[in-house]
Amino acid sequence: MTKPKMKIKKGDTVKVIQGKHSGKKGKVLEAIPQDNRVIIEGINKVKRHMRPTKGAPQGGIVEKEAPINVSNVMVVCKKCGKPTRVGKKILDDGSRKRYCKKCDQLLD
Repeated sequence: MTKPKMKIKKGDTVKVIQGKHSGKKGKVLEAIPQDNRVIIEGINKVKRHMRPTKGAPQGGIVEKEAPINVSNVMVVCKKCGKPTRVGKKILDDGSRKRYCKKCDQLLD
């Protein structure tokens, strides 16, 4: 059984709808489709203890974003500004584009 494709891409603005960060908005920094997860700017920050290396000679405790499940976020439409479900349309030229199911506006 194959996994369904993720409808959220890098660069999308999303709103968290579940979990301790619900209600917050952020930009997707990275999409991880094999795990069905996304990393969102400023959301789900964790602290990691880093060993000193040549790249980071200081080391210490670093705060960074951890992945969050894609089912806990919704894409925010650029036109209507509301969290929405994402649909797919086949345009006249044969290309497939994502669209907002609330206002019928293209997302890409």
